[in-house]
Amino acid sequence: MIKLKQIIGGAVAALCMVGALVGAAQANEGGAPWDKFPTERVTDVSALQNGAKLFVNYCLNCHSAAYMRYNRLRDIGLSEAQIKANLLFATEKVGDTMKVALDAKSAKEWFGAAPPDLSVIARSRAGAQGSGADYLYTYLRSYYRDESKATGWNNTAFPSVAMPHVLWELQGPQKAVYEEVPDPHEHGKTEQHFKGFEPLAPGKLSTAEYNSAVADLVAYLQWMGEPAQNQRVRLGVWVLIFLAVLTTLTWRLNAAYWKDVK
Repeated sequence: MIKLKQIIGGAVAALCMVGALVGAAQANEGGAPWDKFPTERVTDVSALQNGAKLFVNYCLNCHSAAYMRYNRLRDIGLSEAQIKANLLFATEKVGDTMKVALDAKSAKEWFGAAPPDLSVIARSRAGAQGSGADYLYTYLRSYYRDESKATGWNNTAFPSVAMPHVLWELQGPQKAVYEEVPDPHEHGKTEQHFKGFEPLAPGKLSTAEYNSAVADLVAYLQWMGEPAQNQRVRLGVWVLIFLAVLTTLTWRLNAAYWKDVK
């Protein structure tokens, strides 16, 4: 009887966990439609290197990547000397993981919740609208000024987001523009539809340059979630070619072996 209760309790806990994950995925999709991430950036070494630089300078202050070591950046063409000179702070070593000094307790007190680890963020944010990279590419370009929020920022891809816009100096502040359209369900009523963004002040980068920088950052986050992904894809192509050649040879050998057998 006790074992049965334990099994039932475990099943209920598992269902609750699944429900929480589904709810989180639905929350991510509660905002604006996702834009398409330029997937070719994941195989562009220069884009990955720039993305790593942006990640260390703008994300690694609060968010950790505890499952990634600095020396793994050699896989995207960086030497240990370059890693030490450009991506490490005073106390880190090349073999260390990408952790932050901010502890979870202090983060929860200051921000209301501890900033999530970003090691596999691009893989965990996939949903019905597209890949996790699509979501992140949209999210990082969808911040706008909103004085009603504690941080002064809001996001159309993640409404009422708690995270402030850490890249605002690069993009420049912008506001969301809405328009009144007739409600298709109730005659005589209107509803607000998002029309686009309007810049309030120029940033350090132009719109095209900022979009490119965000694409590089997201490419790095995508790569970090599975550093061996590009190698796996290349190896998979050669495996398929080998299997195709082997199948052809086997088929011809079988035909030659049975040609005189009736």
